[in-house]
Amino acid sequence: MPLDTLPPFPYGAVYYRRSNPPERDWARDYRTAAEDGLNAFRHWCMWGAVERAPGEFDWEGYDRQLDLAAANGMKTVIAEMVTSAPEWAFRRYAHARRQTADGRPLHSRMNASSATGGWPGLCLDHPEALAAAGRFLTELATRYRDHPGLGGYDVWNECNVAPCYCPATEERFRDWLREQYGDPRTLGEAWRRYSFTDWADVTIPRTPGPYPDTLDWLRFHLDNAYRLLRWRVDLIRGRDPDHAIVAHGIAATLTALAPGAADDWRAAAAVEAYGYTWGSARHGDEPWRQYHAVDLVRAAARGKPFWHAESYAGPLWLAPNVLDKPRDEGRIATPEDIRLWDMVSFAAGARGLFRLRWRPLLDGPLFGAFGAYGLDGARTDRSAMVARIGHWLRDGARDALLHSRPVRGDLAILVAPETQLFTYAQQGATAPYARALEGAYRGFFDNNIQADWVRLDDLDEYELVYLPYPVMLEERTVRELAAWVERGGTLIAEGCPAYFGDGGRVGEAQPNFGLDALFGAREAYVEFTPDLLGDLTLTVGGQRTRGGAYLQAYAPTTGAPLGAYADGRVAAVEHAYGRGRTLLIGTCPGLGHGAHPADGCREFFAWTLRWAGREPHLRTTEPRVTARLHDGPGGPFLWLTNPTRAALPVRLELAPSWGPFGGATALWGAAEARVDRRGVSLTVPARDAAILRLEAAQEGRSDDRAAAR
Repeated sequence: MPLDTLPPFPYGAVYYRRSNPPERDWARDYRTAAEDGLNAFRHWCMWGAVERAPGEFDWEGYDRQLDLAAANGMKTVIAEMVTSAPEWAFRRYAHARRQTADGRPLHSRMNASSATGGWPGLCLDHPEALAAAGRFLTELATRYRDHPGLGGYDVWNECNVAPCYCPATEERFRDWLREQYGDPRTLGEAWRRYSFTDWADVTIPRTPGPYPDTLDWLRFHLDNAYRLLRWRVDLIRGRDPDHAIVAHGIAATLTALAPGAADDWRAAAAVEAYGYTWGSARHGDEPWRQYHAVDLVRAAARGKPFWHAESYAGPLWLAPNVLDKPRDEGRIATPEDIRLWDMVSFAAGARGLFRLRWRPLLDGPLFGAFGAYGLDGARTDRSAMVARIGHWLRDGARDALLHSRPVRGDLAILVAPETQLFTYAQQGATAPYARALEGAYRGFFDNNIQADWVRLDDLDEYELVYLPYPVMLEERTVRELAAWVERGGTLIAEGCPAYFGDGGRVGEAQPNFGLDALFGAREAYVEFTPDLLGDLTLTVGGQRTRGGAYLQAYAPTTGAPLGAYADGRVAAVEHAYGRGRTLLIGTCPGLGHGAHPADGCREFFAWTLRWAGREPHLRTTEPRVTARLHDGPGGPFLWLTNPTRAALPVRLELAPSWGPFGGATALWGAAEARVDRRGVSLTVPARDAAILRLEAAQEGRSDDRAAAR
């Protein structure tokens, strides 16, 4: 298996980027890294920095990196970067330069993350540019496939890409449309552009809107991006069948799928292990944020190994998105921050970790950023924490990290790509969609309820699904949801489901596509006034909560009212459908909780599990401590993380499907834990984690545990 060429738990950092670090330090840095428990380095291998003239490749620095890795018992992940083109290629293939929507060609520029030129590369929709990039990748794989220091290849750094509007991309878009529609006249009917007579009449829509042409363009951009990912994988695999091929994204399916083709599910499907870049300095240090990102990537990996491929371990001083942030929100990383961030990733299932830098860059706006080691490669208090974790991973955590995994969540939140595409086309931003999904996740998270993310193809893995902000759904999605409920699933949906259908058209009867039968209700009133609904409140099942974005009220048919707005109109309807159940709520509690997290909305999300008759895996007395259960051949483990700056005592009660347990062994962070069958009491240290291996009571463990895996 190709993944056998990498350590079972890769733990390392990004090291070499041609411009940095200085060559005189390489041998010393490798010795230091190996002594500190690192077993892998990842290097940026830029096409633009290697092919110095056509057919003239300078591999000397990379040769030395792999030699040093082999000498120090480490492995190398080569991150190919055809997104950095040679300077001569910008001249030779000037017709293949990427173009903006207004037709402006992009010239070679420096990249802040590598301090090298050649970015953003050429458009690979152009055959000559694709062939030139392919020759570079062929040389790369051929040169290193037999090297003992090689572990594998990272074939797409931070899987996302802005669209290109050059003639070659426009022609490929036409080819894609031919496959969808057959001829220009049929396309014109679908797009409501009725005078197409030739494919040359069809152009990329430059003025986006909630119309079929924009939606097709966004779908094409996704398909095209992952076609090129598959091209990279197939090319390298054809030259090297033995080494791992991996990729990593930015955990941005909820926010950047539409504008940037950031689809973690599609990316993970193409490779053998997947990963993500994430740092609290940029994204925010609220406890739910990192968990939601790691959970997203774990769901997208669909059982494959996944890594925290670029984690922060040093300061981020001047990046625009951190200006005015306080020091203690991740901007100036401390050893305690590093410890917590790593443990959160492990608790949510990551089984590998690379720092964004081993030591910082010495050039450009990101000088001094991210690295745990000093500008000169010297050890620091932060690197001491990196080494402590590295030694623990190597010596004391094998069962917990290699043989057990997070259990299936208490429920799943459905990610519907078409909803995000439409929201972006309609509103020019993905924020309304993303904030609704993030707010719903946070609502469950704030109750220590594990909400997994799920796509339509994996619905059958869950019995309870929450559907946020479903204002646009394709008819296929609606049919599959209804069939899943009829088979016994329980669906909780926010309001206006499929209000807009295929092509972005409003349904004349609401709920659309026959959803009135699924939910047992028809629309009695609706308004889309997000600017006026920031303070919307409603009561559902006796629980007060907040909404937002839109307001839909109902006339129940075969369903029963279960909630009301302040004016008495029906805000929620419950219904039995086939062997399943539905609950339709006429606004967006996810948006409401995200905007007002301290306003008591979290109790509503806990209530939804009770309404569905579901028992969560665990309950805690301290909501600031996040608890996760892992299980597998290594046995059951309890992971707890405490993001606060004070030690917190906590007691947990596990569901009847777990245990009974008679004791626990602490692997990290807990001096003492008291276990009484399904009750666990301990104190979790400040800005730290506690990891317990749970030990079965003498009478054995319940056979019901299998259902929770």
